[in-house]
Amino acid sequence: MSTPQTAPTSHLALPFFDPEHQALGRDIAAWMPQQQVDESDDRRACKQWTRLLGDGGWLRYCVPAEFGGALDRLDSRALVVLRETLAFHSPLADFAMAMAGLGSGAITLAGSAAQRAAYLPAVARGDKLAAFALSEPGAGSDVGAITTIANSIPSTSATGSNDAYVLNGVKTWISNGGIADFYCVFAKTDPAAGTRGISAFIVDAGTKGLDDTEHITVMAPHPLASLRFTNCALDASAQLGELGGGFKLAMRTLDIFRASVAGAALGMARRALADAVAFTQARPMFGQKLADMQLTQAKLGDMAALLESAALLTYRAAWLRDCVGTATPAQAQAYTAAAAMAKLCATENAQRVIDMALQMHGGMGVKVGTKVESLYRDIRALRIYEGATEVQQLIIGKSVLKNGGLS
Repeated sequence: MSTPQTAPTSHLALPFFDPEHQALGRDIAAWMPQQQVDESDDRRACKQWTRLLGDGGWLRYCVPAEFGGALDRLDSRALVVLRETLAFHSPLADFAMAMAGLGSGAITLAGSAAQRAAYLPAVARGDKLAAFALSEPGAGSDVGAITTIANSIPSTSATGSNDAYVLNGVKTWISNGGIADFYCVFAKTDPAAGTRGISAFIVDAGTKGLDDTEHITVMAPHPLASLRFTNCALDASAQLGELGGGFKLAMRTLDIFRASVAGAALGMARRALADAVAFTQARPMFGQKLADMQLTQAKLGDMAALLESAALLTYRAAWLRDCVGTATPAQAQAYTAAAAMAKLCATENAQRVIDMALQMHGGMGVKVGTKVESLYRDIRALRIYEGATEVQQLIIGKSVLKNGGLS
């Protein structure tokens, strides 16, 4: 049986995409199979993938052109196209791409000119690994429950106009934890103000008082760590965005990249379907091929329908952000609901597609080292991170109640 080595590009002909996206999709589909990375050590592999993606120019789509990016602003369709193809070949390569965007996204949205100049060009080149530090042991979906504190220390400068900060607390489930060069950290600057008391800070790796050595091992290769802040002193210049504006900044950052998470799920599902087709066409079964059996054909039909329905929701969400925009409250709400629907359906449907593909492989499906077995582990986390399925259901439900239905 020959394993598919090139990601499909026929979906790029859909009207959601411009010629530039179609060219981008063809280019990444041709480039990706040429790259070889030993993924037995996920941390080393992520560093290597970041280097390759940076050298290839792909990370330039994670930052705006003003700071070394490929486009004037972050383009959701470009991110979806890239992540879908990367995930088709290597979920770890997709992870490296995702963290470059998500980890630096808050700086793109709210960073000062100096902060953007210091971090974004390095991210675009693949010289710096970024991380987004929001979750805590007791605060995942409930962001308002974070307990990491940033206490202000009055400035001793002549003007006294700026405060320094001291961070104390724990962040966990932090992607790129332990290998990142900097972290965008969200902490309470006013514990009594709920979500309005959260502010954001940029913390460089190696800052005194930061311990990022507590690695977390999970079922699929994925560099994760807990971060411990113990009297971690930050200069006033580390503050990212407005004081008290951290919650909105975190949500805006997640909103931008939510459709691209759906793109990654599509890539994994497309690979599972492609491998299932190849396997069933080659596998002898009762004097014929497994693909000749009507039950197999029915399952493949279900898989294709699940995949393509999720794809349409994903591409629509990305198109809404790029072409309709989020400038008005109504536009922002429409995009947020569409992105939630895309992530919900793409991750849940991909889980079902991959499960059916594994079942078709029989015993080979559960053999460690086969592609479908690794996809089965890789897809599971996507239903949790960057907004669990249940959170997406709440977002969509509230939108339905407010609007009396979605168009």
